[in-house]
Amino acid sequence: MNEHEWTKYFKVDILDSEGPDDELEIPNGNILKKTYVGKKMKNYDSCLVLSHFKGHVQGGYGGALKQLSIGFGSTAGKVLQHTGGQSTDTNDFRSKGCGAKEFKETMADAASAVVKFFKGNMAFINMMVNISLDCDCDGNARPPVMADIGILSSTDPVALDRACLDLIYNSNDEGKTPLIERIEKLYGPHIIECSVELGTGIKEYELIHVK
Repeated sequence: MNEHEWTKYFKVDILDSEGPDDELEIPNGNILKKTYVGKKMKNYDSCLVLSHFKGHVQGGYGGALKQLSIGFGSTAGKVLQHTGGQSTDTNDFRSKGCGAKEFKETMADAASAVVKFFKGNMAFINMMVNISLDCDCDGNARPPVMADIGILSSTDPVALDRACLDLIYNSNDEGKTPLIERIEKLYGPHIIECSVELGTGIKEYELIHVK
């Protein structure tokens, strides 16, 4: 953070910089019955979630729901999601990795716990720019495959991600083809269906254009 000068301009609080992690219960989870987040998250009662909407090598796509699940997860929480609830040990990250569809279910479980924690005091922004097949976490991410679409915001992360996906699917940009193939191959939209069932949000939305 210092190297990139974030701390020069902003007060930065790394939520999982102090252990032990906080445990969030997920009584109605499809797979996970609990998840782990940074200890300092409990110091906040509201949150603005800023996400770069793009493809992802495991999630199919990354948007608000991925930010709520993997983004808010501590190391233990991330491993728990990637292993389908089998482990919180980083040594098991690869060996016990779960399938693509199951991964979306664990992500939806974790995301629902974070939304419940903030009790609706959340807003979400998805940046549909530099839309690559790969996530920003990939050190060798490929160049963007589509032209920039714009910036979307909502108080419902499910509706927001659904709207972004619909803009991809309905685009006239030929670059959408490999991105949609990745999204479909990895059951990307399944996280939206699971999140609706968990009460995290709804799929229906009204797209309002603002100049």
